[in-house]
Amino acid sequence: MPTTQIRVAIVGAGPAGIYAADILSKSDLEVEVDLFERLPAPYGLVRYGVAPDHPRIKGIVTALYKVLQRGDIRLIGNVDFGTDLTLEDMRQYYDAVIFSTGAIRDADLNIPGIDLDGSYGAADFVSWFDGHPDVPRTWPLEAQHVAVLGVGNVALDVARILAKHVEDLMPTEIPANVAEGLAKSPVTDVHVFGRRGPAQVKFTPLELRELGHVPDVDIVVYPEDFDFDEGSEEAIRSSNQAKQVVKTLTDWTLRDPSELTASRRIHLHFLHKPHEVLGADGKVVGLRTERTELTGDGNVRGTEQFEDFEVQAVYRAVGYFGSPLPDVPFDDGAGVIPNDGGRVLGADGEHIPGLYTTGWIKRGPVGLIGHTKSDAAETIRHLVEDVTSGFEDGTLTPAPERDPNAIIERLENQGVPYTTWEGWELLDTYERSLGEEQGRERVKVVPREEMTEISRGVTARA
Repeated sequence: MPTTQIRVAIVGAGPAGIYAADILSKSDLEVEVDLFERLPAPYGLVRYGVAPDHPRIKGIVTALYKVLQRGDIRLIGNVDFGTDLTLEDMRQYYDAVIFSTGAIRDADLNIPGIDLDGSYGAADFVSWFDGHPDVPRTWPLEAQHVAVLGVGNVALDVARILAKHVEDLMPTEIPANVAEGLAKSPVTDVHVFGRRGPAQVKFTPLELRELGHVPDVDIVVYPEDFDFDEGSEEAIRSSNQAKQVVKTLTDWTLRDPSELTASRRIHLHFLHKPHEVLGADGKVVGLRTERTELTGDGNVRGTEQFEDFEVQAVYRAVGYFGSPLPDVPFDDGAGVIPNDGGRVLGADGEHIPGLYTTGWIKRGPVGLIGHTKSDAAETIRHLVEDVTSGFEDGTLTPAPERDPNAIIERLENQGVPYTTWEGWELLDTYERSLGEEQGRERVKVVPREEMTEISRGVTARA
């Protein structure tokens, strides 16, 4: 068999997987790529992890769409790795497997009371308001005062969606069940807490500025939370992003309090470390924070001065975390697949021939969506190097079954209702037609069974 001919499976059809497929298809290898996705629809984080009122960010779908529309990468959706197909199965049909399953769990925050009723993970809430089919259709929106723990863009998304009036979300692709839930929310105040100072937050400037333009929502900041040490000044000098963020936050401190007349408020608190979620009768009733102080290098230490805030719900937005895959090595501490530049490593620290990884499951949930492209390029470069030499020196064994139709026959024989790119186009058209009826670009279909039936042509628009 020529060393340039290879069959590759990519598990996960979010941006990381699609970028990897695109780069691999343009390499010098003669390659057949199958892109597997657990859900009936592609795009992963872009479809189910970006707030619906950020269509500009969701515009990345256009680029991903062009990659898959070419037809040289086969999309096979609604297939669950580990259940419908095992690693052993993949080895039967593919010379190499790339895992790009991302990170969808909330990272833990080990403080007292974090497990009380009314304490939630931001990732779960994002999945709900983005219409992820694997989460419940309803969400308990009963709190008037809410705390959000974390100072990254996800924390801003959570705070903004909670505070925003639902009528201002209706032009977006927000699912009907989400709009119905948010319309009943009694929320008036959302408090966002960060343990460090304004110069250390992880908000991007544009996300922060947009927060200040939400209709009938005031941004409240507290001058006593603004402290800058030598490390902060260095961050401002060396990072244009930090400089812009600090300027926006500082400008808000100069507002006349009499101008803050909106019916809802987002409060930004800095130098407050979450210490305990307070409860009564098993439910959240407050948040206790410890005041911190900067240590000169941009870090902080506790002051043993505590403050209680009356809230009825707490959302932790302290990061995402990867999930293990059956029969694939996993680092439980870091939440990633152990790897060296994308080459999956076994317990002995050696590369397992034919196994690769890319995206957040490779490097952890850091960086923006666009960063996954360079990440995928590194993985594919190593895969190409290994393939070029691997078949010749015996470190890479060709898959026994090389007929591209064999994997489809396998799924059909198992009764797996897999979906295809053509099926996604059916679903895409269906959602857009629903949106057109309501004067919106799209209305997202939520139930998995309905998504699958539409994608497979079982359900069609009249």
